[in-house]
Amino acid sequence: MSTLPTTPLFSKVLIANRGEIARRVIRTCKRLGIATVAVFSEADRDSPHVSEADEAILLGPAAPKDSYLNVDALLSAIRTSGAQAVHPGYGFLSEKSSFARAVAELGVTFIGPSPDVLDAFGDKMKARHVAHAAGTSPVPGTDEPITIDTPEGIAHAKSVASTVGYPVVVKAVGGGGGIGMQLVQAESGMERALKSCSDRGKASFADARVYLEHYVSKPRHIEVQVFCDTHGNAYALGERECSIQRRHQKIVEESPSPASFFHGDAGQQRRQSLYDAALRVVKQVGYVGAGTCEFIADAEGNLFFLEVNARLQVEHPVTEMVTGLDLVELQLRVAAGESLPDLAGRSTDGHAIEARIYAEDPAKGFIPKPGPIDELVWAGGVGDLQSRTLRIESGVRAGNKVTPFYDPMVAKVVAWGPTRQAAIAELDQALATTTVAPCTTNLGFLRKLLASDEFQEGQYDTKFAEVLAKRP
Repeated sequence: MSTLPTTPLFSKVLIANRGEIARRVIRTCKRLGIATVAVFSEADRDSPHVSEADEAILLGPAAPKDSYLNVDALLSAIRTSGAQAVHPGYGFLSEKSSFARAVAELGVTFIGPSPDVLDAFGDKMKARHVAHAAGTSPVPGTDEPITIDTPEGIAHAKSVASTVGYPVVVKAVGGGGGIGMQLVQAESGMERALKSCSDRGKASFADARVYLEHYVSKPRHIEVQVFCDTHGNAYALGERECSIQRRHQKIVEESPSPASFFHGDAGQQRRQSLYDAALRVVKQVGYVGAGTCEFIADAEGNLFFLEVNARLQVEHPVTEMVTGLDLVELQLRVAAGESLPDLAGRSTDGHAIEARIYAEDPAKGFIPKPGPIDELVWAGGVGDLQSRTLRIESGVRAGNKVTPFYDPMVAKVVAWGPTRQAAIAELDQALATTTVAPCTTNLGFLRKLLASDEFQEGQYDTKFAEVLAKRP
């Protein structure tokens, strides 16, 4: 994928994560001649990432707090292994500034943004301030947390809601993935929503602060992949459409976005303005590494800043498929102090779509369905595949189980084609020849989604998947 030199950057990298992202990092490290260290919980002892790494270290019991979120255990593994760098993957501790600082204090390189940048974007209020300072508009709402335990605070929230217009969304400052978020249609529901979101934020993120934003109707979730180095280079590597979601979490992503407001010359100008807005935000804080600047668009194509995910995204393969870049390699090189290659004006090639296979039941609200995987067949009989037109990224093998301890994603299937229709056809064929048994999955739903008129025409929003799941 990459044409960059393959000289080793670090002698050994520890991956502070599990599953398919750990395997993804291991794959690039092996190509670059870098030794890898896997970490694992008791539940993951037989997982592929454990056997594929050069070394593997047990962290503790299955529960994340006792393993992948156990900072002391991870720091011990880093010291024991002698790793020179730590790749955090996504989720778990990938955006925790305290973990990044602790890694740095060991004299080890954290492959990601600095702790100060993680602080800026880990707090949604700070992120809004950064966007304002960069001249990029966030969704209209409050720029400071709402005080919910005083009449004045409640009155202020109601006043802001009235100004920006109902419906509004109350959000936990430390939230994510839809946790601590409620839609409020009228003033009568405001006080209850504030209290509920605050309680959920405190329980889930140890942060009781809440704020509110105007609710964008028929929203589309569009994000820009950015990459910055320590030499002042910063690039936008195209956008990803991530509006196919359930429970506020993505299940299908594609690049470029098929939204009609990106069509024609005016659409291309809007796309470039989006890239410029994203780069202004990350440059504002001296960002280094891979990151994603997320926006929400209304039906007219007005784009508002949401947040920055200061790490590699689950859906990064679609960007790799249309750019020909290895984003993990770029992460390693930037972390080692190298300059990014000249990516200015780099054009994308064709279209890529990623579908996430989950052990879940779409007919029952997409509830997770943990269970055994006795049979696992990819794309007509092949194993894990990396080709020009099809990639399969999985964290499991036949004989493993989807456990209730972690996200129930089984795999990501990513297809490329010279056109969007060709990519859809390639992805559908791959899903049609995939078997995951006996556990319940969303495979059938994904094919139903790809065949729907709305998806075929690129006319969908963030509510579409949940609406489609209820259709006969």
